[in-house]
Amino acid sequence: MAATSSSYPPPPPYYRLYKDFIEDPTSAPEPPSPIRGPYPLYSATYTTDVVLPSLEDQGVRQLYPKGPNIDYKKELRSLNRELQLHILELADVLVDRPSQYARRVEEISLIFKNLHHLLNSLRPHQARATLIHILERQIQNRKQAVEDIKRRREEAQKLLKDSLQMLDGH
Repeated sequence: MAATSSSYPPPPPYYRLYKDFIEDPTSAPEPPSPIRGPYPLYSATYTTDVVLPSLEDQGVRQLYPKGPNIDYKKELRSLNRELQLHILELADVLVDRPSQYARRVEEISLIFKNLHHLLNSLRPHQARATLIHILERQIQNRKQAVEDIKRRREEAQKLLKDSLQMLDGH
């Protein structure tokens, strides 16, 4: 059995554009600008805009009211209760009429999609709250570090003062 080996392929030719970068950082080309708007990738079109598509755009029936003034807590609780009810009904259907389970599973799937969409629409609020928490924690840590530095400075000053008194006393 013959062993085969191969070396790594050579680097792409554009590496030569950076050969003088150490001596002259401006000699290298600028990086490409970030992509804005829609772009194709693997035969699908994506966008850089952060927009949560509506359920209707996804071909899913919306079970909660439309509009900007949604009471998320109320709607999530309502969908959760409905989900629990449909799961119990599915259990009954599986026992009594097993051939009719598919419709119940579709209804449960619809409820899950609505729950998922509602939760995803809360992501910006979650991100904002998380950022606020992180920043408040950083402020707290910095205040604690400043207090620690002040305490150590006072200890050092006291130590110096005691040392000077001991030297003056002799």
